Amino acid sequence: MQAIAGVELNGELSQGALIRAKVEPGTEVFLNDEVVKVNDKGEFVFGFARDAQAEQMLKLVYADGLTELKPLKVKPREYKIQNITGISKKIMKPDPKAQARAAEDSKQVKAARAQFTASDAFNQDFIWPLTGRVTGVYGSQRIYNGKPGTPHYGVDIAAKTGTVVVAPADGVISLSVPDMFYSGGTMIIDHGYGVSSSFLHLSKLYVEPGQVVKQGDKVAEVGSTGRSTGPHLDWRVNWYQVRLDPTTVVPSMKSVLAKQQ
Repeated sequence: MQAIAGVELNGELSQGALIRAKVEPGTEVFLNDEVVKVNDKGEFVFGFARDAQAEQMLKLVYADGLTELKPLKVKPREYKIQNITGISKKIMKPDPKAQARAAEDSKQVKAARAQFTASDAFNQDFIWPLTGRVTGVYGSQRIYNGKPGTPHYGVDIAAKTGTVVVAPADGVISLSVPDMFYSGGTMIIDHGYGVSSSFLHLSKLYVEPGQVVKQGDKVAEVGSTGRSTGPHLDWRVNWYQVRLDPTTVVPSMKSVLAKQQ
């Protein structure tokens, strides 16, 4: 926890991080002049993108009208380069029909991540949706068949097809689609105030949009659907459309596995 006069910040101020925060109830909050919603307890949340600028500004407008500016210094990160081969030409260069399908998929995902719900689940201590060997990390630049792709925005956990995936925190299912072009079986859980978890390449989905889930509930099974070279879970965390590093909201995988032994 970091204490800045007038605000408590929970989380490391770094690229890709989710920050949970608290102010005096009734305070208005702005991040770089954009409104940040605050609940009636003074709690709010925001995040920094993979390539977020070092200088950020938090503005607090108190109930009595006093305004304070809180400069935030965001730490830069170094990202890994990962080579992936064996992606079929059909996937690398999809035909127009497949491109249209992928574009429609993207619209659905963006709409789900744009939703606002007043749930306080974003403030829970998140758990890993499954445990195992981490094979892909947030922010890494992937090279597909020798051609640079977009950065990876999730954390990949290797597991056998059929391995159960659980909800990392309470929420409402905002998307549940078994066959998206790139991500295959795809599910999104809305944790409130713009925070969401996405799960990609699923082989089976247990829940439907609108269904309420609790932390630890079984929601899906690992697969290798969509653009995938082997069974694994790709878990992603967003603050609205800002793509964040899931490892910033959970204990290290190493520590969790050590406790399981």
